[in-house]
Formats: sequence, C-alpha cells, structure tokens
Amino acid sequence: MATLLRGVLRPLRPFRSRPRPAADVPLRAMSHGAGLLYPEHIPTSPLQKALLAAGSAGMALYDPYRHDMVAVLGETTGCRTLKVLRDQMRRDPEGAQILQERPRISLSTLDLGKLRSLPEGSLGREYLRFLDVNRVSPDTRAPTRFVDDEELAYVIQRYREVHDMLHTLLGMPTNILGEIVVKWFEAVQTGLPMCILSALFGPIQLSAQSLQALVSKLIPWAVQNARRAPCVLNLYYERRWEQPLKALRQELSITEPPMHVQGPA
Repeated sequence: MATLLRGVLRPLRPFRSRPRPAADVPLRAMSHGAGLLYPEHIPTSPLQKALLAAGSAGMALYDPYRHDMVAVLGETTGCRTLKVLRDQMRRDPEGAQILQERPRISLSTLDLGKLRSLPEGSLGREYLRFLDVNRVSPDTRAPTRFVDDEELAYVIQRYREVHDMLHTLLGMPTNILGEIVVKWFEAVQTGLPMCILSALFGPIQLSAQSLQALVSKLIPWAVQNARRAPCVLNLYYERRWEQPLKALRQELSITEPPMHVQGPA
C-alpha cells in the first residue's frame, strides 16, 4: 500500500518544495503558479485521485492515527459532499460570513491568554481545557492539497479545524472510542465518505466492552444528536468563545453523553 502511494505521489514531488503558508492565511482564489488554486494545491488527474483514495483508505484503516492518510482520503473522495456542505454554508447567514471571511483556527490565531481568562464553562475556556487535557494542538491539522476548487478546499480545511470543537461540544476525549463517537456524529452531519468509513471500520480496534458500549449507547446518541443539530460548520466559533458551553449545546440540541468516556490519565 505504501508503495502504491509513493508511485502516485512521485510525479507530484516538485510541488512539495513550496513553503507551507501560515495557518492564519485564508485560502483565496488567486494565482499561485501554473494550475495552482491555493498555496498548497497539488493538481491531480482523476486516475491519480482514485489511486490516492485507494491507498490512503488502506493506510487509514490499518492505522487510524495516520492523520495524513485520513486527510488525503477526505480530499480525494469528498468533492460532491463538499459542494453540498458549501451550499449549506452559503444559505446560512453565519455560514456565509465564514465563507466570506475565511477564519482559521491555529496557535497563531488563537489568543490563549484571553481564552484562559474566560469564565469557567464558557466555550473558549472548555475548548482550551480540551486541548490541554488531551495534549493536542490545532496546528496538527494537515493543509488541503488535492481539492481542485479553492472554496471547497477551505470548506474541508474548516471542517478539520473545527474537529476539536466537536470533541468539546460532545464531551469526547481523543482516544479511539472518543474519536469513533465523533466520527459517527460527523458522518451523519457531513456525509463525507472519509467520516463514514472511519465510523464503520474504526470499531474493529475496540475491546469487547468498549464495542458493546459504543453500539448500545454511544452510536445511537451520536446519530440522534447529529440529526437534530443544525450544520456545525455554520457556527462562527471564534465569535462565541464567551458563550457558555451549556447554552451552545442547548442551541444546537446536543444532549449530555449517555456515559462518561475516560480520556487520557
């Protein structure tokens, strides 16, 4: 599988020498060289996309923590779904503003001091707590490369960058069980093939006890909340830092998890 990916990517290597743009730079339609729609764009043919999708799917199933492979899978299989999500954002006032302003979530755009000063229970304070407790960083999200439309490239980038917001909203840690629960929520919310694949095959790695809890309690809860909630990509989270997390959950009709999922020690 790795040999397959190397073979597909070999013709694309010249593009990788470009410097990575700052995470706070919005994706915009402008000239970035011959055939390039945004700074990290790598133009690919339909055949290359198909091979990349097959290879990345195999690698992602083998190792769900290969976030680079998960990212490639999402970009090479989600074009139609991204158009649907983009249209949903265009029809929503808050979503349309996000598409217009192209905010980014990274350590360079977050005011960590301000977030720490917010009241207990606020979205910003709880999001920062999630990052600290789970020892994760918003800067680990891979840049979009294989989407051949700059606006759709931003949509999938935004999806990646608000992923940790969904963990915060759902009260899920970043272990395998917590990630699978969030993937079920995202699969129903977004319809992205990558999310559906992860939701269906991720449970293979769970223990019998965790699998029973997932199937009997957590999946029904995640699916019900995902169907009931409005599109989570339409939330301008950066302007809601001071909003109490409990109030935001009520606004989105997201209920408390049916059980506690233990996170990192």
